Amino acid sequence: MSTESPHRGAPFDAACLRDPHPVFRDLRQRCPVRHTELPDGSHAWLVLEHELVRSGLADPALSLDKANSRDGYSGFRLPPALDRNLLNMDPPDHTRIRTLVSGEFTPRRVAAMRPLVTGIAEGLLDRFPPHGPVDLLTAFTAPLPVLVICELLGVRGADTAAMRGWMERLFVPDPEDPAAAGRSIAAMVRFLADTVAERRRAPGDDLLSALVTARDGEDRLTEDELTSLAFLMFFAGFENTVHAIGNGVHALLNHPEQLAALRADPALVPAAVEEVLRYEPPAQFAIRRFPLRDLDIGGQVVPAGQTVLLGVSAANRDAAVFADPDEFDVHREDSGRHLTFGRGPHFCVGAALARLELEVAFTTLFQRFPHLRFAVPEEELVWRPSHRSRGLAALPVLF
Repeated sequence: MSTESPHRGAPFDAACLRDPHPVFRDLRQRCPVRHTELPDGSHAWLVLEHELVRSGLADPALSLDKANSRDGYSGFRLPPALDRNLLNMDPPDHTRIRTLVSGEFTPRRVAAMRPLVTGIAEGLLDRFPPHGPVDLLTAFTAPLPVLVICELLGVRGADTAAMRGWMERLFVPDPEDPAAAGRSIAAMVRFLADTVAERRRAPGDDLLSALVTARDGEDRLTEDELTSLAFLMFFAGFENTVHAIGNGVHALLNHPEQLAALRADPALVPAAVEEVLRYEPPAQFAIRRFPLRDLDIGGQVVPAGQTVLLGVSAANRDAAVFADPDEFDVHREDSGRHLTFGRGPHFCVGAALARLELEVAFTTLFQRFPHLRFAVPEEELVWRPSHRSRGLAALPVLF
């Protein structure tokens, strides 16, 4: 078992950021576990093989708690009022808080939300111009998940637009205004604190009121845990769902025979959702992890406390698991083995809601606009230059 990795380097060049899949395929075949430099100058161990990623996602020896980092990891810096969330926790705190939330996202409860989500999607499509062009990301894929999660948390009106703006400034920083992200974070802290106080005075029939009641009645959430959990609902329900919908539309428009099959048989929509999540997941890596002790991962010794990135996108195209993994096929029978939502105790608590949103988005969009098509040549579409997330900067369409 080796303690030194000869497989060092920086694979994230411009070509990889545009199309990471050939690069990940080559790296996975040559060395599925490697220590490398990330675009921001930090270092991490990449794990790119399906079985290794699958086992790593549920391994309790891989901690999500940043306190266990020993290699100077800083990552996405948030104040305590937003940082005490499930993405930074291990059991038992993770288990305690997840239990409070998971009951609101059971498949049965989420299924009951279909009319609500459909109404929001149709309302957004009603605002489209008669023929286009329109940027689908701005007009549909971004507002849809924001409006859904705002409805779930009882946030409406101007507050919805404000929250969307704050989130966008976090995910797409303005190079001409580097302080904008910090102002957005401060504004969110104030907004969530005020909203929690309002729910405490006058509880409603929404998820945030239920969480406030759980905190005050049974003292199972600290104040920071409460505001952090509310933030996570927006955070997790925004970027990943936005790009999952956009990536799915992109894939379907690029595979007209698959889209035709979907239109001919709407019962294929759930399978198409799973294939989209496998083929082009919105997050290329699971949330970073830190070994609690020196670990043997795929024959490489990963020292305790060093950053580990489990390559979900690479795992989802592992030929050892998926037949013809680079082919987009809504009829494939192995799509459900994708790892996009994670596995084990950290499996995405909002997976059922995300699936519902994708099903509704594809169904309503392609029913309303059967002749939807790109407004620009494929080669002019720009992917966001991120090694972490996978999504288009814009998706101009005609109909």
